[in-house]
Amino acid sequence: MAYARDDIDLVRDKTDLVELASEITKVRRSGRSTMAVCPFHSEKTPSLSIDGGRGLYHCFGCGKSGDVYRWVQETQGLDFAGAVEFLARRAGVTLKVDPEAAKRRSRREELVDVTARAVRFYMNRLKTASDAGPARAYLRGRGYNADVVDQFSLGYSPDEWDELVKHLRDDGVKDEAMIKSGLASRSSRGSLIDRFRGRVMFPIFDVRGDAVGFGARILEGDGPKYLNSSESPIYHKSRLLYGLNWAKSEIVRSDTSVVVEGYTDVIAMHLAGMPVAVATCGTALGEDHLDLLRRFSERVVFAFDADEAGAEAALRGFDRSVPGDLDLRVAVLPEGKDPADVVAAGDVDKLRSAVDESQPLLKFRIESELAKYNLDEPEARTKAVRAAGAVIGLHPDPVTRHEYAVLVSRDTGVDLKFVEAAMRRTGSTSREAPPPDDGFGGDGAGPQPYRSGTFRTETELLRLMLANDERLASVELSRDLFLSDVTIEAYDKVAGIVSGLAPGEEPDLGSALGSDDSPSGALLATVALDATPLADPEDLVGLLEVAVIDTRIADVRSQLQKTEDTSDGQGYSELLQQLVGLEQQKRELRSER
Repeated sequence: MAYARDDIDLVRDKTDLVELASEITKVRRSGRSTMAVCPFHSEKTPSLSIDGGRGLYHCFGCGKSGDVYRWVQETQGLDFAGAVEFLARRAGVTLKVDPEAAKRRSRREELVDVTARAVRFYMNRLKTASDAGPARAYLRGRGYNADVVDQFSLGYSPDEWDELVKHLRDDGVKDEAMIKSGLASRSSRGSLIDRFRGRVMFPIFDVRGDAVGFGARILEGDGPKYLNSSESPIYHKSRLLYGLNWAKSEIVRSDTSVVVEGYTDVIAMHLAGMPVAVATCGTALGEDHLDLLRRFSERVVFAFDADEAGAEAALRGFDRSVPGDLDLRVAVLPEGKDPADVVAAGDVDKLRSAVDESQPLLKFRIESELAKYNLDEPEARTKAVRAAGAVIGLHPDPVTRHEYAVLVSRDTGVDLKFVEAAMRRTGSTSREAPPPDDGFGGDGAGPQPYRSGTFRTETELLRLMLANDERLASVELSRDLFLSDVTIEAYDKVAGIVSGLAPGEEPDLGSALGSDDSPSGALLATVALDATPLADPEDLVGLLEVAVIDTRIADVRSQLQKTEDTSDGQGYSELLQQLVGLEQQKRELRSER
């Protein structure tokens, strides 16, 4: 059910989050904020901060945050609509249905229903149609029997132009719904044709278990080996993981998820008694995928073919940063074999051991870099240390960086100080930042944030913006002041929240941030709960202006180092001129402060 926004806001205003929390956990009031024992992870010392006035909470131990609705969703196992109904009954508010929101929900349900009809059509064709013989033979070759077909809803798309279209039309489905759900498209002649033809069909379900798209493997003929659904209102490949709907319970129980490369790898691991496997849907693993996995476990293991391409797949997506709050690991498989091959060979125990004995992703990356060089040669050792230092510098935790620097120093025979220098050069130029420092002087339990001075300055400026501090009128704010992707996104959100408000007018942060569980939303929820005195905006802007120039200086210096090894004298001179100009700008900025 979709309810009116005014009623949702009224229920939020009438709900005391501190009182709500006290019903299931111990709370201790401390001024405006309240500390509580977090119900989302095991702890003895309270690390959950609750701002009753704004209706927001954040745990500095496990990172959970949100508003009253998120609290009920997490603690009661309800969806958003159920949480609204739960709190409305508690607050004595009669809810009205929002017609527009109901239409949006109805449109999603329509597309999910159309996709589910397609799943049933493809399954039936696989089981009964004479033209599906090659598909059945392919699946038998994989060791899949009828039970496997039913368990994973596998199917076959006939090699005809419009078999699915005709079937859905007979079911009363409109052409527009087929197009919007990504099942059909218009031909050059204007007729409606099936997107998938002559392929084995792997339905893709979202985390709730709704069918939202397909991965389709070609059997013969031209075309890509795998064809996935196009982006649609219900299918977003950057936020979907194949198999998570089946694996999530076991992932929670074991606190481990395994990311594999293909749909058949997922199925093989499930059939081998390891139902914790998921796969991306034709795209590299990204931050949104990690956000999905964070909800169920901290330990994420990559299990790919151990040849060069498989190793690259494990590394893709982590060339700018490594999340500090997840235990990312790599399971080393026999070269030339993926998980499905290992299972097919009867080596399930080897696969299980590879996952159990997986090594940290950073260690795997470092060893991969060092293996590229002949460490008996001084020049090669120099390049190896630079390459390994670049990898180490991506991790947000200083202790972890130091430990890996010691490892590289030992393996290469290069003095530790030179390894750390190479590491710092990379760390200073990275524009990617993990979650922020809690700002409360916590002991570092739980996810370890990036504690650089620049990042803290960025979050302090965001805190001033969230407060809509009157002093901000005296400074010039811009997204160019922010260096990390997460703070840039957070700046854009806050700018939208305070847009149109008079200076000093307090924004409604509970409504604006409560249901935003993105990394930038979590950052802003954390910042909003910080009750320490606000800093001077002119000081913060000045520091960030210098930090921006420092980043540009580091980039130019890096380019200069690379140009030294070439014969491009003009390029070197131009870069040197840029560097001198930037250094002058930096001196001028500092003299003005």
